Amino acid sequence: MSDISETLDAIGLLCPLPVLKARKRLKSIPAGAVLEILADDPAAVIDVPHYCNEAGHEFLGMTDKDGHQSYLVRKAG
Repeated sequence: MSDISETLDAIGLLCPLPVLKARKRLKSIPAGAVLEILADDPAAVIDVPHYCNEAGHEFLGMTDKDGHQSYLVRKAG
């Protein structure tokens, strides 16, 4: 598993807020750092990988947790 640099709790937020908050948080962390995004929005399973593809970040995968998902994103650079 990748070393998580920061965790963004987006549980309870609906599309597009998890991705918008992730984009803002990714701007403030160094290149190569891993952001964990916690979300329970069903659209996030599509939105997060799509955002990573568009922005050039590396989508490291998604795991199901207790009632939500955890997405791992490595910042480009």
